[in-house]
Amino acid sequence: MKKIEVDSESCIGCGACVAMDPEHFEFNNDGYSTVKSNENINIETVQNIIESCPVGIISLKDDDSTEKEETAI
Repeated sequence: MKKIEVDSESCIGCGACVAMDPEHFEFNNDGYSTVKSNENINIETVQNIIESCPVGIISLKDDDSTEKEETAI
């Protein structure tokens, strides 16, 4: 599963990501982009947003937090 990450501290608040995909991006109280949701991500859309970000602070990573079941032997 993929996870969107945004470095909100480096964001300039241009709003491209929010305009392109308001289901997954929103502005925080300071006017900078944050991740709204990681559900139902369209990889192609997020890749376009990553390429459109003027400061390159958006990334798409593998979500390592998903727990794997361990089988007892």
